[in-house]
Amino acid sequence: MACFDQVKAIALALPEAVEQDHHGVPSFRVAGKIFGTLRREPTRLMVKLDPEDQHNFCEGYPDLMAPVSGYWGRRGATYVDYGSARDALLESILELAWRRAAPRRLRGAA
Repeated sequence: MACFDQVKAIALALPEAVEQDHHGVPSFRVAGKIFGTLRREPTRLMVKLDPEDQHNFCEGYPDLMAPVSGYWGRRGATYVDYGSARDALLESILELAWRRAAPRRLRGAA
């Protein structure tokens, strides 16, 4: 199970990923686009997935993942309980979110 610093390390290991403040919480960006945000309490990561990926992951991991309510959730924003998730799952969903935000020139780098 991952902790706050592990999630941050996974996100920042992706090509050209940077951390910036977003309304008082860390956000992870590539080419200026947010692909995730991170909170300590609750132990929650928000990632921007493709809606189809969101559906599949939320169905496969209903105790760990759920769509954000409203407009952003319908567009793929997804909450993940990182305190209960395995590193491999976090790596997969962060990479998918990164790929969705990354410019084409970077997508082959991850």
